Amino acid sequence: MAEEMSPDPSSLSFEDALRALEQIVRRLESGDVPLDESIALYAKGEELRKRCADRLQAAEARIAKLTLDANGAVTGAQPFGAD
Repeated sequence: MAEEMSPDPSSLSFEDALRALEQIVRRLESGDVPLDESIALYAKGEELRKRCADRLQAAEARIAKLTLDANGAVTGAQPFGAD
């Protein structure tokens, strides 16, 4: 089974984790997966969902830190990639 050989979700980029999660959702929605495999896929999907949520939360915190001062006022905001 390919899922057993898949990398640990914590080692995946956000984009790779999201693609893997979408693939799992498609397989589960197909209805062609045996029950035991469905349970394993669901558990793997939950790990991937958590990985994606954690990465998004970290990105939001990083953006907030970059654009707000200690008082919550916007400071030195510039477009991403502007050096």
